[in-house]
Amino acid sequence: MVSVDIDQMYIWINAFLWPFFRILGLLGTAPLLGESSIPTRVKIGFAAVLAVAIAPTLGPMPNVPTGSFAGLWLAVQQVLIGIALGLTMRIVFAAVQTAGEFIGLQMGLSFASFFDPATGANTAVLARIMNIVAMLVFLAMNGHLLMLGGFIRTFDILPIQIGALNPNGWGVLFEWSSQVLVSGMLLALPLIIVLLTINLAMGILNRTAQQLSIFAVGFPISLMVGITLLMIVLPQTAPFLARLFDAGYASMSRLAQALAGG
Repeated sequence: MVSVDIDQMYIWINAFLWPFFRILGLLGTAPLLGESSIPTRVKIGFAAVLAVAIAPTLGPMPNVPTGSFAGLWLAVQQVLIGIALGLTMRIVFAAVQTAGEFIGLQMGLSFASFFDPATGANTAVLARIMNIVAMLVFLAMNGHLLMLGGFIRTFDILPIQIGALNPNGWGVLFEWSSQVLVSGMLLALPLIIVLLTINLAMGILNRTAQQLSIFAVGFPISLMVGITLLMIVLPQTAPFLARLFDAGYASMSRLAQALAGG
């Protein structure tokens, strides 16, 4: 007959609870898995299943009472770690949306926006389209599985333990956030150069032939050229997005090492 005492029960609860909090933090901010269209119960259930699956592979948990202030602080730490790791990959898709904002501004479509339930704000149409393309490429490359694999490896790099997190880890996250503008501009640069050249040509034409209404001619030309360039450029963005995803996985590892003090 198998007998379980209260101490053994606490060990099992802690082995499940601390990884569960870190996974919940990831699912709250990670792309694709943390979308608001996914019901909260589904996220909690997925986090519980994943915690049960990885709990036996983790090392011994810290001997902290679950209902103590030390246990509460440990839970807050794990949630913060999960949120930071999820934001690391969310920045990749924020860069793609920024590229869509830049392109829409040059094409004259910046006013065409609608409510995006994922962000809770109005988003430009082109930003939404490019975000969907990035999501499809992410799924096609099994990016969600690679992201989960990199996240699980953080339990080896940054084990669950009592102690303060190294503040240098947050500096890594802030440094990586600069990719929102850098990568977004690089992704939109081909279209921006062509559309800016067209706008300059229209400005010169307006000065030489003042009887020509630049507003009646320039907007349709910019719109048609922009749509044509999108049809050419979007199918070629997969290699750039693949490198951006790989940089996101590497940043997750660097963030975990920095939080651990490495």
